[in-house]
Amino acid sequence: MAQISVNDLTFSYDGSADDIFTNMSFNIDTDWKLGLIGRNGKGKTTFLNLLLGKYEYRGSISSGERFDYFPYSYTEKDGKKTALELAEVWKPQAESWQVLVQMNQLGMDSECLYRPFKTLSFGERTRVMLAVLFACDNEFLLIDEPTNHLDSAARESVKSFLASKKGFILVSHDRDLLDAVCDHVLVMNRATIEVQAGNFTSWWENKEKLDAFRQSENEKHLKEIGKLKAAADRSGRWAEKNENSKIGFDPVAEHDRNISTRAYIGAKTKKMQARVKSYQVRIGREIEEKEGLLQDIEQVTELKIVPLSFHKEVLINARELSLKYESAAKELFRDLSFQVCRGDRVVLSGENGCGKSSILKAVLEKVWQGEKSPDLITSGTLEAAAGMIISYVSQDTSFLIGSLNEFCRKRGLSESLFLAVLRRLDFGREQFVKNMEDFSEGQKKKVLIAASLVTPAHLYIWDEPLNYIDVFSRMQIEDLILKFKPTMLLVEHDIRFQEKVATRVVNV
Repeated sequence: MAQISVNDLTFSYDGSADDIFTNMSFNIDTDWKLGLIGRNGKGKTTFLNLLLGKYEYRGSISSGERFDYFPYSYTEKDGKKTALELAEVWKPQAESWQVLVQMNQLGMDSECLYRPFKTLSFGERTRVMLAVLFACDNEFLLIDEPTNHLDSAARESVKSFLASKKGFILVSHDRDLLDAVCDHVLVMNRATIEVQAGNFTSWWENKEKLDAFRQSENEKHLKEIGKLKAAADRSGRWAEKNENSKIGFDPVAEHDRNISTRAYIGAKTKKMQARVKSYQVRIGREIEEKEGLLQDIEQVTELKIVPLSFHKEVLINARELSLKYESAAKELFRDLSFQVCRGDRVVLSGENGCGKSSILKAVLEKVWQGEKSPDLITSGTLEAAAGMIISYVSQDTSFLIGSLNEFCRKRGLSESLFLAVLRRLDFGREQFVKNMEDFSEGQKKKVLIAASLVTPAHLYIWDEPLNYIDVFSRMQIEDLILKFKPTMLLVEHDIRFQEKVATRVVNV
């Protein structure tokens, strides 16, 4: 067992006024299964790149380990190569038999290693990369969001595989994966870094207890500060009043006073002023003890949505529906039947490539007349209520370019309301002046979700909305849906999210 020691790490990107990390220090063991948790934009992927030596930084990172990183990069041209040829580039020291051993543990057919990479599904590509990643010993592995775009079966396969391994950092927003796999967590809080034994749930339970204690302590300090300030103000006014009475008095009204009482009044005033100073010292001490109590508390601000009520009960009706693409030899699926009624939250579930997103596309074409895809062929019945307003979140974020101001103008959104929702999703104000192409993938997803939330609609269609979205924002969105109960048709593989929000799951 070796250690990775991080001391006084400070880093910021060129041209940025703000540090990503400031004087960050901690130690981790290289045989841990370490989950890396934090909000979007907190620097999780940046930290992995610092371990890989990609950027210059201040401070020190001490380790005798070799690092390897998932996902491996490849180009469109590389898609023509077999997975085995790419594996020889990604990890030259690995033998093919070592990769095949890992593929067997992942429940994969060895034939995938000899196929052109572009012919593999998302799930197959992910698992081939993981097999290559774990093919050699004596490396500390950096795994960055391995379950994005993966269906439930592929997620289960990856989860079981990682649970059997050790010696890695896992960046993930999937609570189910973090709970099943990790024995330690490294948490990038709002202002501090903490390392703790356990998984996501054990850390979250501890955090909720600690946050409640800190809130209680904060309220106690605020009350004490209020009392001390009132006492200091009262004593200050008494001292000032006494000081003003030292010189000059009315011998008729104040017949018991004479010139010799000045010394007594002065001493009394001095005593009161000393008491005021004592109060001020205690106020300062209380404020000092209060500072920092709330710096890491996740203020999960409540989101709002304005769903419209539709006059019909059934919004979407599919009976014996089959879909295929003209360019494909066979149907994606056949004879699928389901309904989306007012108040339903229907989640489409199934393997990658089975046609879930194509169903959403077909529904949108029914509602948005004139935007039909000539390649998508439907048979059976697919009906959408006429006059419905739909709010759509796409799986794709590549079209997001330009400023947020331009984005609002193109979509006819209230900019002030849109930016307010982004703030509630933990967008920093400094992000508002950037172009969207410079955002992280999680931030781009938040742009699409915020736009959907501020668009009143009868039906909300979201296609894998939680990819790259941090854990805290996922919980915010869950609470929002459970409170306002919009009618929804979703594709989402996050098991915890499905269990909390779905009124029905349709297996495609």
